[in-house]
Amino acid sequence: MPPYDILVVDDSVFMRKIITDLISEDPAFRVVGAAKNGREGVEMVKKLKPHAVTLDIEMPEMNGLEALKAIMKDHPVPVIMLSSLTQEGAAETIRALEWGAFDFVGKPSGSISLDLHKVKVLLLEKLHTAVKAKVRPVTGISWSSRTASAAPAAPPAPRTPAAAAPPAPPMRTETPAAKPPERIRSAAAGVQTFDHLVAIGTSTGGPRALHQVLSDMPDHYPAPVLIVQHMPPNFTKSLAQRLDSISKLTVVEAENGMVLERGTAYVAPGGYHMTVARNGTQSYKIHLSKDEPRGGHRPSVDTMFESLLPLKELKRHIVIMTGMGADGAKGMQALKQAGAITTIAESEETCVVYGMPRAAVELGCVMHVVPQQQIAGMLIQSVGR
Repeated sequence: MPPYDILVVDDSVFMRKIITDLISEDPAFRVVGAAKNGREGVEMVKKLKPHAVTLDIEMPEMNGLEALKAIMKDHPVPVIMLSSLTQEGAAETIRALEWGAFDFVGKPSGSISLDLHKVKVLLLEKLHTAVKAKVRPVTGISWSSRTASAAPAAPPAPRTPAAAAPPAPPMRTETPAAKPPERIRSAAAGVQTFDHLVAIGTSTGGPRALHQVLSDMPDHYPAPVLIVQHMPPNFTKSLAQRLDSISKLTVVEAENGMVLERGTAYVAPGGYHMTVARNGTQSYKIHLSKDEPRGGHRPSVDTMFESLLPLKELKRHIVIMTGMGADGAKGMQALKQAGAITTIAESEETCVVYGMPRAAVELGCVMHVVPQQQIAGMLIQSVGR
C-alpha cells in the first residue's frame, strides 16, 4: 500500500524540518509539501490533495485558524493543529477543534530533547487515525470571527479515499439567553435534590459533539451532567467556558469537593480522574485524584462510570460518544448490569472516530445507538422533560 501524503504548514523553517523529519520516520507517511504560511498551505492543499495536514496557528499573511476555515470549507481534509499556542492558548485550540480540526498536538518546546519523543508518538498516533477517518463535508456553517464566544462548531471534516459520509448537522451558533438567576452557582445555595444523573464520555471529536449535545439541552434540566473528555491539563477549562457560552446549562470545570447541582454540567479537568460519591444523605460531591492513568487516560471514562455503580438510588443515564479506543465501554456494561436506566452510544454516521461507541456496542450494553443530533432529545425524554 502506498504511503499517505501529509502536508506540513508552519512559518518556522526549523519547525518545518523537525515535523517533516518526525513524520518521515514512519514508512506509512510521506511528506509531500511544506508551506510557510496559511495562504500557501491552502493553495498546496488544493494542488497536492494530501490525506492529512499539520497546521501551525500563529503565522504571517494567513494564520492557522483562517487557513483551517478555508480548508474545511473548500477542500475538507483531516487537520492536526500543531503549535505552541495549543499549550498556552487553549481557547484557540478549542476554537480550532470546533471549526473542523481533527485533533491537536503541542509543538516541541524548550530544549526539545525528551519533549520531541512525546510529540512524535502523539503526532504519529493521531495521523494514523486521521488518514482513515471519514469525510464529513462542512455544511450550514457561517464562519465567525476569532471571538471565542461567537465561534460556531464545525462538523468533522476528514478525508479518505472511501465514499463521503453524510454531512453532520448544522450546529447552533447563537449565544443562548442569559441563565436564570436561580441557575447561577452560589456558595450559599441550599442542598439540591435530584433523582436523575447523566454521565458522558468522549475523546477525539468530542468538543464538537459536546457542543451539539449541550447546546440542545434546556434550562432547568433536572439532573447534573458529568463529562469526561480526553484532553490535557489547561484545555478542559477553556472547553468548559466555551460550552457554558453556548448552553442553557451551567457548564464548569469540575473542582474537588464540588456538590452536584441539577442543571449543571461538570467537565473533568485534564490530568485528574473524576469520581462521584455520596455527601451525606441528600447530596453528592466530586472527588478528583491523581491516581495512575487508566489505559493511558487521566481522566478516564471508565473510572468516572464505575464510581456511579453504588449510586443505585439515582436513575443513571450513560452516554459514550466519538473517540479512539474503548474507554468507557466496560464501565457502561457494569452500569447497565447495575440498573442504569439509559445507555446511549453515538452512531458511526456522525462519529469522527467510531472507536469508543463501537466497543460499547460490541459488549452488548447499549440500549440506543443514535446520531449525535438526537442524543440531547433522548436525554431530555429519558429524564422526563
